[in-house]
Amino acid sequence: MRVYRSALATAAILVAALGAACSGGSGEPSATTGGGAASGGPVTLTYWTWVPNMDKIVSVWNQAHPDIQVTVSKQAGGDDAAAKFLTAARAGNPPDLVQAEYQMLPSFVAAGAVADIKAETAKARGEFGEGVWGLVTLGTDAVYAVPQDSGPMMLYYRRDLFDKYGIEVPKTWAEYAEAARAVRRKDPKVFLGTFSSKDPGWFAGLAQQAGAQWWSIDGDAWKVAVDDEATRKVASYWGGLVKEGVIDDTPYFTPEWNKALNDGRLLTWPSAVWGPGVLSSNAPKGKGRWAVAPLPQWNAGENHSGFWGGSSTAVAAKSAARAAAATFATWLNTDPQALGLLIKEGAVYPASTKGAALMTEAPGYFSNQPDFWKQAAAIGATARGFTFGPDVNVTYNAYRDAFDKAVADRSDFTAAVRTMQDATVADMRKTGFTLAQ
Repeated sequence: MRVYRSALATAAILVAALGAACSGGSGEPSATTGGGAASGGPVTLTYWTWVPNMDKIVSVWNQAHPDIQVTVSKQAGGDDAAAKFLTAARAGNPPDLVQAEYQMLPSFVAAGAVADIKAETAKARGEFGEGVWGLVTLGTDAVYAVPQDSGPMMLYYRRDLFDKYGIEVPKTWAEYAEAARAVRRKDPKVFLGTFSSKDPGWFAGLAQQAGAQWWSIDGDAWKVAVDDEATRKVASYWGGLVKEGVIDDTPYFTPEWNKALNDGRLLTWPSAVWGPGVLSSNAPKGKGRWAVAPLPQWNAGENHSGFWGGSSTAVAAKSAARAAAATFATWLNTDPQALGLLIKEGAVYPASTKGAALMTEAPGYFSNQPDFWKQAAAIGATARGFTFGPDVNVTYNAYRDAFDKAVADRSDFTAAVRTMQDATVADMRKTGFTLAQ
């Protein structure tokens, strides 16, 4: 087992990397990264990111900080970007900074690819809510990135069609189920919503809302609880609605889903704060007709949400200019000027509470709801996440396979959750992680 830099006992298992992930480096910072530091000239940093127009944002930093110059390298994002970063880290030549999706951050930590920047980011802690901050600490005392953007979940609904069908905005999931039945009785061509077997991040966010904790760290071991009670509750609920035929099973982001949204045959979408961009592109006829509300709750009077999507800014463990990189990462995600640029140029919903407060003008698609961002900020404050594991891709792939089959067979959705659990545990054992009993 390779020992990672952090001496924190609670993070010990995170530094037990896979054999392949551990090869290709001593763990010491590369002497060639940030070369300006060695010569006494300006520190030069490379930043891998997929945020649009990041070069414009970085140019503002570079003009104000001649001693720390940042170069942007545009990436495609997604799983390919994560794999590319891990490959570069193993080869000993990663960028100084990398945009890291929250669910991928644990695999970076496990590979020893990103630094613990707790000391350098101590002043930034107060800028973020508990839920999003937990996504970059992995339940430990370490800090592996600065949150950049987040995806608190909320309920998008067709206000005009709710009025047409006499449907109230559901405050609980039980009310949502009753509304789904009512809509089908009034118009068999219409569904209140759909279950997507292709979007594990969506399902994970709903599980978070219900209180799930899929992974946690127990001493020097990982604990896997993908099939916890909260997740089984979520699965059983949606499985029941699909089997009953009152909820559709068309996956999100497909041509069929887009058409149903645009034609008014789908009345809701439990989604994230980035939803307006999707709706604007995929359902243009709905402009000014959709509205947003908090997710339905499991129990009346509760107020919880979850996260679907979001990313952070991490510092490579091999960066020779770690402090400078952490300074830039903090500025990018907490400075008012930087946050304004992220909103304007990058179309980012900032993770910081300060950034959310800067968003005042409703998206054009939601011109009928001028308090859109005020609502989004209030909902975001209720979002709770969970620690992701180092093999989240295995879990997500198991979700797609198992729920595809469950939808096709109209079989027990909780069995699909168990399949996710078994696949995750088997993979972690195979790759050498210690699991708590």
